[in-house]
Amino acid sequence: MLATWSFAVAMTNCAGLTTNAFFLAMLCAQEPNTLRQRLREFYYSKHDKKGDQRQEIIVRGCFAPLLRWILTLWQAKSLALALDATTLDSRFVVLAISVIYRGSALPVAWSILAAGRKGRWKSHWLALLTQLQPAIPSTMKVIVLADRGLYARWLYTKIQKLGWHPFLRISLRAKFLPQGSHKWVWLKTLARKRGQIYRLAGTAFRTPNSRLPCTLLSCWEAAHTEPWLIITDLAPTAAEPAWYGLRAWIEQGFKGIKRGGWSWHYTRMTDPKRAERMWLVLAVASVWTISLGGELEAADEKETNEPLTNICTLPFDLNYSPRRLIRIQRLGRLFLLALLVAGKGIPIPHYLIPEPWPCGPPGKPRPSGKRKMTKNKKVYP
Repeated sequence: MLATWSFAVAMTNCAGLTTNAFFLAMLCAQEPNTLRQRLREFYYSKHDKKGDQRQEIIVRGCFAPLLRWILTLWQAKSLALALDATTLDSRFVVLAISVIYRGSALPVAWSILAAGRKGRWKSHWLALLTQLQPAIPSTMKVIVLADRGLYARWLYTKIQKLGWHPFLRISLRAKFLPQGSHKWVWLKTLARKRGQIYRLAGTAFRTPNSRLPCTLLSCWEAAHTEPWLIITDLAPTAAEPAWYGLRAWIEQGFKGIKRGGWSWHYTRMTDPKRAERMWLVLAVASVWTISLGGELEAADEKETNEPLTNICTLPFDLNYSPRRLIRIQRLGRLFLLALLVAGKGIPIPHYLIPEPWPCGPPGKPRPSGKRKMTKNKKVYP
């Protein structure tokens, strides 16, 4: 049912129960109500199903296998994970961990909570990180990115205990003690000039219970209203402030699940546990289409020395611009539709080839999505 659900979502570009039930009914020559009930029972708890032998999907048990699937396709020795939260109206808060990939994000772990309820998120983040650890080889370099709203000492230390590298943004309202110095300085005094980059080893936060030996990375680009201040356990010479720009791609991942892709924002669900099971469907559909789009994009780039012989290519050259004109989730779905219409069958992803991490000043990120029309050029949204 997971395969059936995710295939239907990718084909209809919609997470709606009724839409996918009618699509599958036409495809399988069955009654729409029959398919509708089967799809609905996928995200039901066992107590909401009829019969004594019914079971339910344990979503958190799927996180490590989902990440392992991604890593079997991964063609790099480093991995960037991003943590962030997104909301759905006043119903849900989604705490998500995603693999950053080519201007988008592959969701690999999540916890959906009812919005407006009091409570800390600490236990949820710790559980999600712990569940992913068995899937990642110890030899792989992993950085974990999070915005300043999620920074906490316990998060920093938890990432270290898992053998990964925290890459967390912090606010300006703190002090830092550079290595070899006896004077604490305000962080805002270290980032006073635009265009400058700092890499300093030392101790962050003056309060004894909050002190943290770390590397401080600071940069302030002219286009930004304020600087980035990032702390990590990597050596100053082994870290680039520009890596933090990868964190923004998780926003594109959320957009692909909601308004820019599967239209999950139209859901009528009110039960967070049902929504968590539905996200498993959307995550599988996202991994499938994003990996297909990434293969197409990578096959046209000169950064790959050998051709991707296993990919089913179409009889034309896409001639990619250095600027990403279309989100790779949409590109992968278009590729899927084109192959089906051409009678070439359902494509299976073979590679996930990430772009090199940025180095030097952050500059402008490679955009994803629409671009303004330029003279004598056609740009397709």
